[in-house]
Amino acid sequence: MTKAISDSNNSIQKVAIIGASGYAGAELVGLLSNHSQAHICHLVVSENSSSEGKLFSDLHGRFKSICDLPLVAFSSAWFDEYAADLDAVFFATPHDFSADWAQAFLDAGVKVFDLSGGFRLKDASDYPKYYGFEHADKNALAKAIYGLAEWQHDDIANANLVAVPGCYPTASLLSLKPLTVNNLVVENSLVVVNGISGVTGAGRNASLATNFNEVSLKAYNVLQHRHQPEISQEADIAVIFNPHIAPYKRGLLATVTLQLNAGVTSAQVDDAFISAYSDKPLVRLVSSWPEIGNVANTPFADIHWKFDEDKQVVVVSCAIDNVLKGASSQAIQCFNIASGLPSEYSLLNKAV
Repeated sequence: MTKAISDSNNSIQKVAIIGASGYAGAELVGLLSNHSQAHICHLVVSENSSSEGKLFSDLHGRFKSICDLPLVAFSSAWFDEYAADLDAVFFATPHDFSADWAQAFLDAGVKVFDLSGGFRLKDASDYPKYYGFEHADKNALAKAIYGLAEWQHDDIANANLVAVPGCYPTASLLSLKPLTVNNLVVENSLVVVNGISGVTGAGRNASLATNFNEVSLKAYNVLQHRHQPEISQEADIAVIFNPHIAPYKRGLLATVTLQLNAGVTSAQVDDAFISAYSDKPLVRLVSSWPEIGNVANTPFADIHWKFDEDKQVVVVSCAIDNVLKGASSQAIQCFNIASGLPSEYSLLNKAV
């Protein structure tokens, strides 16, 4: 049986991060180091990682004297020795690793917060097409809860396995869901999502295609990106997703265009967003089009929209930090909710 994560009046949660050497893993280390209800017990990397044996702070110098734990290699022996003592584990790993190992941690009584794509898609048959592997555990997949923190609070609170959303889907869904859940969108209409991400979205491993000096603004994986089915699934509407990469380090902007039902008014559109987010501290409804510079290195999502009543077309734009709100800080939101804490706990005072 999975151990219930205790609330803020009980013991501090013992956690491990697997995949701690990458961008998302490093941000998790920083956030959890400042979290009064979490204690990092282990920082883990893959068995063949060149980072094994190094101090985390040697790899990421800004964390010197904040987190000087060693990076240890994952193995079955490591799992057998340490897993049962944990309350929670964060996977910042390849997708197939999560699919292979999530159930083992659940069986050991550990809650799993998975930042990979290993449990985001509900249909197992989608994984070979979009992720390149057959899902190893369809039973675990059926238990997984999608972790869009502002929209699935109650499900996350009762989950043992949380699939933390991708970066593009987070910004896209925060833009789409106020309109789709209120049935304001024309049925079977064309819904277009354009996304632009900085190069950190491609991960830390070196690649010529994502090298800062080589990258120009360009579209990629159009009509075949793995985040398209995730956005469609969670918005409950078919979308066309056009991802772009741009020559900057971090941050992501998604802009969606939708045709609304005849007779929908500006007041209804405004009310949909205000009702959805007025009590959500990490979503800011801003008065002008969002900018990457205003959200980079923060856990916020900034949203703005414009509605043309004559054409019944609305355009919504959302800016986030792709490795924070699009990955690590949203994982912390899910951890907080599962711990009985406010979603934003420890995040509003995040140092830039």
